[in-house]
Amino acid sequence: MNRIVTWITTSDQYAFQLINQKLKCKLFDLILPRITHLGGATCTISFLLFIIMLSQSMLRLIAIKSLLSLALSHLIVHIIKKIYCRERPYVKLPDIQLGTHPLKDYSFPSGHTTAVFSIAIVFNLYSSPLSIILLPVAFLVGFSRMYLGLHYPTDCIIGAILGTISSIMVYYIPIFG
Repeated sequence: MNRIVTWITTSDQYAFQLINQKLKCKLFDLILPRITHLGGATCTISFLLFIIMLSQSMLRLIAIKSLLSLALSHLIVHIIKKIYCRERPYVKLPDIQLGTHPLKDYSFPSGHTTAVFSIAIVFNLYSSPLSIILLPVAFLVGFSRMYLGLHYPTDCIIGAILGTISSIMVYYIPIFG
């Protein structure tokens, strides 16, 4: 068991450093600091409320379920962050390229990645045309969190899984038809 944990930790750090240091380029430096905010609370909640207020169709139901998925996933993220207390990579590793202001909360799991996946997957489950845009954005947000030095790959992978699980749970809740 100890070997598995060591292998995961080593692989996680290697993948993080590859993304954070070796993939640096001006295009990513320009785009990813903006993309990363698409998984933040302001953007995700505003996007869903906008759709809820302006839509009278199935799209409104999808947005409501996405909002429920977002709330459920963030409750889980908050609990895990309190239990696990994983320090961010820029605290633990040397020579990190930090592309934004340091954060004070813990790293595991990635809240931005969880949030954007909790929305994108609901749209995908309903076969909404918006999922064509939302799924690539979700992957880009997860990638941006590592590129900007804020999260390890496992933080983002588990965030994506949590967002997906909350989406599936909410998808099967029979509300509004």
